[in-house]
Amino acid sequence: MNARVDHVLDEVLGLPAEERSAVAAALIDSLEGTTDHSVTEAWRLELLRRRDALRSGQTKAAPWAEARARLASL
Repeated sequence: MNARVDHVLDEVLGLPAEERSAVAAALIDSLEGTTDHSVTEAWRLELLRRRDALRSGQTKAAPWAEARARLASL
């Protein structure tokens, strides 16, 4: 990634969870390029499910450095 992307990610990661969910949903929508609203709604529901799992303690977030390393290895 480049410095601009790193800066944007740092800014977004500093937002409250609900706002980060909204950003994630908007990014997914921008990549989908589909007018199929059922897909968009399915992603929105998945994001909400994951947010709720984090809030309840059912799952734990990975540190950004770990997540970045896992993504880079794909």
